[in-house]
Parts: sequence; C-alpha cells; structure tokens
Amino acid sequence: MRRNVLLLFVCAALLLTASPAFAGLFGDKFEDEAVKEEGAVKLVREVQEGGYGVVTAEELKAWIDSGKKMVIVDTMPYEASYKKNHIPGAVAFEFPIPTMETWDTAKTAGKTEADYEALLGPDKDVPIVVYCGFVKCTRSHNGAIWAQKLGYTNVIRQPGGIFAWKGKGYPVESED
Repeated sequence: MRRNVLLLFVCAALLLTASPAFAGLFGDKFEDEAVKEEGAVKLVREVQEGGYGVVTAEELKAWIDSGKKMVIVDTMPYEASYKKNHIPGAVAFEFPIPTMETWDTAKTAGKTEADYEALLGPDKDVPIVVYCGFVKCTRSHNGAIWAQKLGYTNVIRQPGGIFAWKGKGYPVESED
C-alpha cells in the first residue's frame, strides 16, 4: 500500500512539473526571469542613455528622513495619479511615456521648458530626483533627461516609483 501511494505521489509530481498545462499553475521561473532580465536591461540602457544616477525607494526615504536638500518630481498625470498619492514633498510635473526628443507641451499637460526649470529652481547642482509609477514606466526617464538638458548636474531617477515606495510600506501624501 505504501509503495502504491509513493508511486502515485511520484507520478503526480512528474505530471505537474512536466506538463506545460500544470506548470502554469505554479508559474514558470524561467519565463519570469526572462521578463526580469528584459526589464533590467531596458532600465540600464535608459540610464546609460540619460547619464543620470539611480536611487532605490529605501535610499530616497533615508535622504528624506535626513532632511537632505533636493527636489523630488512626480512625473505621473496630476489628476489620475499625483493627486491621489505621491512621495511626501514631491512636486508634480507630467511627462509622457515615450522618449520626448523635443519639448512638446501637448505631452506635458501644456507646460513649457521654462515651467519645468522654474519648478526645479535656480540651483543647478541641487539633487533632482524624478520618479513615476514603476520600473517599466519611462515618464521619469523623460523627466531626468529634460532636467539635464536644462543644465541640472545632479539628476537621479528612482525607477521603482510610487509602486516600490508603497511596496516598502512608506507613507504617501495626497491632495484629496
């Protein structure tokens, strides 16, 4: 009897791990890793192209807690995202998802380069931290690139955005 139960268990395990239909129930670690790799390489290439730094949600939280002087920019749409929740102290300036090669006010909620520069302030060396929703979102990439084009020298992207911030359990602010 024991042998039959053991044999039945082994057969069930083989079926579950070998069958693509059943493998999907437990996820595919290889496909998951391929997706992670694709996202990681995309992020690295954006950072290389942009020439800016990166910071984790945890590091940014430590900077905020220490009182570090910086400008934090939420690049998500104001009504749909920023107004509902944003990193404490962040200011809103919407950027589009695809790379914005030339300034387009239709893609920045009607705001100009001069508006962005006024928001960032006159100190070109102050840390400018930009974020959006999550790693695959490239609004923060646009915000970082344009801060550099305007002459800011200490531009940093927090790629995990508000999702990573909330995933760490950190507090958010809202306008509601």
